[in-house]
Amino acid sequence: MLRLTWIQPEDLLGHELRQAAQDGREPKAIAARWRAAGGPEAPATAGASPAPTSRYLRQLAEDLLDELADLPSTSADDEPTDLRKIRAVCADWPEPLLTPAPSHQRLEAAWLGRAAGCLLGKPVEKLPLEGIRRLARSTGNWPLSTWFTARGVPDELLTAHPWNRRSAATSLAENIDGMPEDDDLNYPLLGLILLRRHGKAFTTTDVARVWLDELPAGRTFTAERVAYRNLLSGLEPPYTARHRNPFREWIGALIRADVHGWTNPGDPAAAAEQAHRDATLTHTANGVYAAMFAAATIATAATGTADVHTCLRTGLTVVPPRSRLARAVRQGIELAHEHADFDTVVDELHATYAATHHWVHAVPNTALIAAALTHADGDFTGSVCRAVSGGWDTDSNGATAGGIAGLLAGHPAALPDRWTAPLKNRLSTSVGDFNGIGFDTLAHLTHRETHRS
Repeated sequence: MLRLTWIQPEDLLGHELRQAAQDGREPKAIAARWRAAGGPEAPATAGASPAPTSRYLRQLAEDLLDELADLPSTSADDEPTDLRKIRAVCADWPEPLLTPAPSHQRLEAAWLGRAAGCLLGKPVEKLPLEGIRRLARSTGNWPLSTWFTARGVPDELLTAHPWNRRSAATSLAENIDGMPEDDDLNYPLLGLILLRRHGKAFTTTDVARVWLDELPAGRTFTAERVAYRNLLSGLEPPYTARHRNPFREWIGALIRADVHGWTNPGDPAAAAEQAHRDATLTHTANGVYAAMFAAATIATAATGTADVHTCLRTGLTVVPPRSRLARAVRQGIELAHEHADFDTVVDELHATYAATHHWVHAVPNTALIAAALTHADGDFTGSVCRAVSGGWDTDSNGATAGGIAGLLAGHPAALPDRWTAPLKNRLSTSVGDFNGIGFDTLAHLTHRETHRS
């Protein structure tokens, strides 16, 4: 029987119960009904439970998902999704700076940085933090400073902590041959298609149309898969982000944000507003803020005149200050300033979030990205290695940190050859006509969009 991931109601219910507890609803009574009926917990790491459930439990899950959606939230005033309300609570909403578009070389460094950081994190995605540390230490690669390898890793350790099975064949040092397909690179490609077709004034509905035209359903995950299903069921944005979508505060919108920052250099507010229109197809509240934060940070970095700390401070100006995401990012930055040992920073973040948040949730992952960039002072190798070494959504965190650090580096030649040479200036993808495209070509295409309205 096909167990389609990230979509079965009986698997969604456990995630929605956790989401309700986080965003200030009171799910205890509904949780008790689910458990009394024999309902399972949400899958810990995978997108689907291993075995199908009864029709009764599936129907109950659908009913309870709808009941949970109707519960009032105590965080609604501090965590709006509507852009006007977000702007109203952000007292330091940023003003645009007069700045030229970034050079082709700076944008190529950003694309390369995003790809390299993603690729570094791919083989250890879904692994526990201790497993990542043990695998790297077994080959003398700790603190992390280069690609993961299976060479020299004891068999018993590989048995205890197997690599991500889909990624090991293309992302371990001995296997890399160009950049393999990944959703962290697919979405920037879709962003380019979106801007080429609709310009910077695109609507959320335009995003949906591009997805239906260009994005294979099997290449979507978590909130994106639910929203895709909702579109096919006839629902329209922004309801696509809310209907039976417990992943709406996860990391998916953040990984779509880079292109919005790249194409609005020096205008973090415009980048954040563009990211908001993209994100609200699939996400709400903190899931949207993560994308806005990244876009504003990247738009500031694209000027070539700001250090990483200024970029991150600017990113926070578009995030509601009393939101969970703002608190987490501030914590990550503060920890990075306080501790010389990044492992201590990571341990503190995991102590705060690991027990209550899924490994793909935007709140802890965005905090980790900010901590990694801060602790490394924007250095490329330091940023991607710290982001990946912190666990959770390793490839997405490596991609975002790498894109920002690459942009700050300013030129492909400023990135160490060990990170860029294995990519062979070649990206694999199932999106549009981009399969096999070079990062230099992508930089030119991106540069063109910075000049379009």
